[in-house]
Amino acid sequence: MPFSDEVLARLDADAAQIIARYPRPRSALLPLLHLVQSEEGYVSADGIAYCAAKFGLAEAEVTAVVSFYTMYKRHPAGEYNVGVCTNTLCAIMGGDQIFAELREHLGVGNDETTPDGKVLLEHVECNAACDYAPVVMVNWEFFDNQTPDSARQLVDDLRAGTPVRPTRGPGRLCTWREASRILAGFNDDQATDGPSAGPASLVGLKLAEEHGWRAPEPAGARSGNGGQAAGAGRLPHPHGEGRRAGSGPSTSGPSPADSASPRPGGSQPAKESS
Repeated sequence: MPFSDEVLARLDADAAQIIARYPRPRSALLPLLHLVQSEEGYVSADGIAYCAAKFGLAEAEVTAVVSFYTMYKRHPAGEYNVGVCTNTLCAIMGGDQIFAELREHLGVGNDETTPDGKVLLEHVECNAACDYAPVVMVNWEFFDNQTPDSARQLVDDLRAGTPVRPTRGPGRLCTWREASRILAGFNDDQATDGPSAGPASLVGLKLAEEHGWRAPEPAGARSGNGGQAAGAGRLPHPHGEGRRAGSGPSTSGPSPADSASPRPGGSQPAKESS
């Protein structure tokens, strides 16, 4: 159904703000697609036509973008999109089982929505939360260390309207349409709520602090007196003092390993001409 005059007026006002952020208007296509998705819950044919008209593009060009990214839905989605990570680590830690049991529990398949329109279930690729595997995401918010039982309780709460709180991040879970509007560039002032990194994500930093480990200085970094900082940029080496980070191959000739063994095919390094 074409957008009503009221919806068009609202979209036009928001679209003007989005497009004004970019030196080249066409660069605003992705956030504008999120904007129309926030209106209907998915990117409809009318949403594609709207975006195409804004940038003077063919509808086929916009459709090519929409069909490339899985973050855009081409059919009505749920109020809450529940994505179960089934990439390698989450899968072997229980993600595959969680997804299978949620399919049976909800009675839907992948990328399908429950009859009440509350929950869309889908398997998703890695969401960079492997230290909390298996992970479930709801409207792009983390629910870490899930089990089949906790995942079933999660979707039951979502369908019943019981408030749920992400494991990390904001204290309130937004709807799918609200999440799309945020991705369009209109924040909900929850971006800084809650911890963005939990204890499991910070183990490496804790170990580094305990052992006094520091990242090497960038190549060419200078100390305050104009000279190379003592030990700056040097990497540990199993056979002696490390060379400066980023200094490139040694210029003192081939390594002992290269000298001891011929190159594939019997070829040797070419001699420099005098």
